[in-house]
Amino acid sequence: MPENGCTHCAASHTGRLPCLASATVGSRAWLLIEHPGPWGPDIDEMALPVPLADAVRRARRNGVRPQLIRSPRRRRTTPPLRVYAGFSGTGHERVWLEGRELEDPEELADLDLEAVGAGRAPGFGVPVTGPVLLVCTHGRHSACCARVGAPLARFLHERFGDVWETTHVGGDRYAANLVCLPHGLYYGDLDQSRAAAAASEYRKGRIVLEGYRGRAGLPEPVQAAEHFVRARSGVLGVEDVTVESMVGDVAVVRALRARYRLRIEPTPLGACGPGCSDDIRTYVERDLTLLNETALV
Repeated sequence: MPENGCTHCAASHTGRLPCLASATVGSRAWLLIEHPGPWGPDIDEMALPVPLADAVRRARRNGVRPQLIRSPRRRRTTPPLRVYAGFSGTGHERVWLEGRELEDPEELADLDLEAVGAGRAPGFGVPVTGPVLLVCTHGRHSACCARVGAPLARFLHERFGDVWETTHVGGDRYAANLVCLPHGLYYGDLDQSRAAAAASEYRKGRIVLEGYRGRAGLPEPVQAAEHFVRARSGVLGVEDVTVESMVGDVAVVRALRARYRLRIEPTPLGACGPGCSDDIRTYVERDLTLLNETALV
């Protein structure tokens, strides 16, 4: 359980929030490396094989988020091992994902992580055309993630195929957590039904708002602005909503041909109970206005 002493169960922190807006803001570049475990509490401090540890360090230096992954059913303890590199671009930036199986982990040294961090496909692997789904099951980091994440990963793997267990993705309090690549869409507080809906719609290029935590690499207020405009407009295509600007707490958001202006206000929620020191907050929208009514005609 969390070191702060909170013994919350899964979903006790969410309370069906108006807007989760809590996807990781640190990076939009990804490095996924297959490793069967056991996984220690922190990927940066694990006793990994030298080629993997070196790749993790190089990823950090280049602004790439490293994740260990493993199959929910068949954990390979010897090569080949699966590696993915990708970038969750937004707006005019390219979204891409490459995958490769390595017979020798030393081949990781050939991966240009500087290019990955800059959003450029390095040609290290072949383009991945379908979604890759990650479910956090990092029990040594948070017991909740293993307890609710592992069964969910097995469930999704049986239905959608390219699904992996992964190390900490951020937001343990929202377990079970799902990340949809290559776009870096985060979902939380999932049961089997909500997870299946999110995965199915993502394969069709759409977002489901229930449990949607936002898109990796964007500031939380920007994620919140996207969420509220999607909820108001009903526009759910992954690439169909763009936050054009965010000045202070005021955002201008495009949804297909329509443009909206709204104000985003953070709202603290406080702890979920005695012993919990988590700083929980959500966002509410104020003054959402359609700027070009002719776009709806």
